[in-house]
Formats: sequence, C-alpha cells, structure tokens
Amino acid sequence: MIKTKGINHIALVCRDMKETVRFYTEVLNMPLFKTVQLPDGGQHFFFDCGGGNAIAFFWWKDAPPSAPGIASVRKFPFDAKTAVGSMNHLAFDMEEAELEAALDRLAEAGVEHTHAVLNHDDSPRGYSPEMHEGVFVRSVYFTDPNGIMLEFAATTKQFGPEDVAHEPASAQEPA
Repeated sequence: MIKTKGINHIALVCRDMKETVRFYTEVLNMPLFKTVQLPDGGQHFFFDCGGGNAIAFFWWKDAPPSAPGIASVRKFPFDAKTAVGSMNHLAFDMEEAELEAALDRLAEAGVEHTHAVLNHDDSPRGYSPEMHEGVFVRSVYFTDPNGIMLEFAATTKQFGPEDVAHEPASAQEPA
C-alpha cells in the first residue's frame, strides 16, 4: 500500500531566477534552502514555504515562453480557466488572523492582488463579500513575477460528509 505524508514540493518554471528569488525571499519571506546547478545549464532552487513544505523553481535560458490562458491564468483571479494538465494555482495555508497583514505586505511590495479577503462559500457565485457561517475558506489571490497565480488560504470550518454533495462530472456527459 502506498502511504504519503503530504506534499514534499511543487516544481514550477520561472523566467528569471534572480527575480524569483527576490520575490519569494523578500516579499513572501520564504527562505531559499537549496540551489542546484543543472548539467544542461539550468538551475533548480528550493524555498521553504512552511510546515515542512517547499516550492521549487526550474530556470532554463531556452525555456519555452509562458502561455497565459493555456498553462497559466489569463487574468487573475476570475479568468482562471487553464488547460488540462496545467497547474491552475498554488495555495499556501495561512492562519485567518494573518490574511489582512498579508494584504498590506503585498500592497507595500507593489504586488497586484485582490484588495480584499475573498470569502468562499457555497452560493451560486462561490464567494461572499461578508463573512458568514457558510464560508469555508478565506483567500487572498496574487501573482508572482512569472504570472503564476498564488493564494493565501485560511480554512474556516471543519469539513464533514455534507460537504461532498455533488456528483463528479464527466467529459462524456453534460455537467
């Protein structure tokens, strides 16, 4: 039987390693803890994002260009449909009490972001401007210098069987 302990790291591709290191270490305060020079001239750097988890980046001088609307979001956070097999966004777990400070820090650093905490709920719109008992996650969305959509997410409730209420859709049948 396979038994995992969680996510070790996620590996993404950046356009400029120096710019990426500055953003993740100085803006997001994620320490750089390992660097690798690849035999093909590329680099692979690892950042500590808390809780024993890491985010890593590859860089190659000749990497293909980004493809917004295909492999990354076109315009965050509400035109977020991406291609099958792509990474849509990366959410970092955060205490709810830290979300307002995160908004301030992103603004200070000049990072484009949602200018309010979004309250995700089960309403038809999927979020509420106000906090209420049906909110299950509160989020702040922003993008890094590579156009990767990131999220600070604070879970606000414990989930139970009632939270699994939808049949999975199939490409073979209408949703």
